[in-house]
Amino acid sequence: MPKSWVLLACIGLLALNLRGPFVAVAPLVGLMQAELHFSPVMLGLLTSIPVLCFSLAAPLASLAARKFGAEFAVTLTIVGVLAGVVVRSAGGPALVVAGTVVIGVAITIGNIAVPLIIRRDFAPRRQGTAMGIYTAALNIGSFLTSVIMAPLAAVTGWRLALAAVAVLAVAAVAVWVLAVGPRTAFLAEGEDGGDPPLARAAGSGWTTFGLTAGFGGQAFSYYGVTAWLPSYLHDELGMNAAQAGAASSIFQILAIVGGLGVPFAAKYMSTTAVAVTLGTLWLAVPVGLLFLPQLWWLWSTSGGIAQGGGITLIFIAIIKLARDQASAGRMSATVQGLGYCLAAVAPPLVGFVHDSSESWTPALLVILVSVLTFFASTTLSVRKVPKGR
Repeated sequence: MPKSWVLLACIGLLALNLRGPFVAVAPLVGLMQAELHFSPVMLGLLTSIPVLCFSLAAPLASLAARKFGAEFAVTLTIVGVLAGVVVRSAGGPALVVAGTVVIGVAITIGNIAVPLIIRRDFAPRRQGTAMGIYTAALNIGSFLTSVIMAPLAAVTGWRLALAAVAVLAVAAVAVWVLAVGPRTAFLAEGEDGGDPPLARAAGSGWTTFGLTAGFGGQAFSYYGVTAWLPSYLHDELGMNAAQAGAASSIFQILAIVGGLGVPFAAKYMSTTAVAVTLGTLWLAVPVGLLFLPQLWWLWSTSGGIAQGGGITLIFIAIIKLARDQASAGRMSATVQGLGYCLAAVAPPLVGFVHDSSESWTPALLVILVSVLTFFASTTLSVRKVPKGR
């Protein structure tokens, strides 16, 4: 394997490809609709297909990482993203959907493979930092893509704008092959050993259940707020679309602070204290918007830090509590598979509650329940994670 700093750079570059390609669709749905005549349901499906893949394809992704080796799984991820981006930009509605599915499945493999590589190839004291950089890069990719897409499409058209994200995939392939070597990158190595399998630990099932519930609460809250915060700001505070979009971007970009801040905080605080802090920051979003919506910027800041830190903390818990590489893969697949299933439900459910009640209050109460689920389940599940060193 390459030196740790080279591997860390590879992981960061890979992470830029794991959210940006599907986030890129949202700013362009109007242009795509005008040319392809998608129904509203199909337009919604384009942004939810990858999240559904994160859930449904997680067992397959775990199997790929275990049977082919983590390095080959990363290659599959990058090449799959590249192929999906090209297909999505190449033709009519069928190719757009097919390319989106390919992107979703490829990213799912990366979601599983990267934590396994971090667990195997970084010293325990560096695992938290590596995971923080990984999750921060996920959010950087999302933010940059969402900011660039609309202006780029205005100049080049939506097809070339969507195709432009392939630049990051090409760069990731090149750097990855240089870092691990062509043979390791492109030849499956079978079972990814890492460390010998150990007996199942007592209580590990409950730990997995708790982390799954925590991740589900985190993911539901994140996708629910992401989908509906601009509409809330428009309805409650009278912001226009541009203002609401810019305001809600605070929630996205501050995730970088949470992702990088959790490993740092874990050096000086117990993981339980970190979980309580993140849970409190998350609670500020629904509670704050319910009672003091005019301070939306404060609640967006708090929630952004919490959502970036929450996913980082749960991934750190998985790699540190798993007994071996195989159990880490299984735990990660379970947590992400079921958690992203809840995430896929969040936007339509929150929208349905809002439309049915003609008020944002019940919708925010739904978010409050999911945040409380994250708070309680994560806090209880990470108690045995050793303090970062």
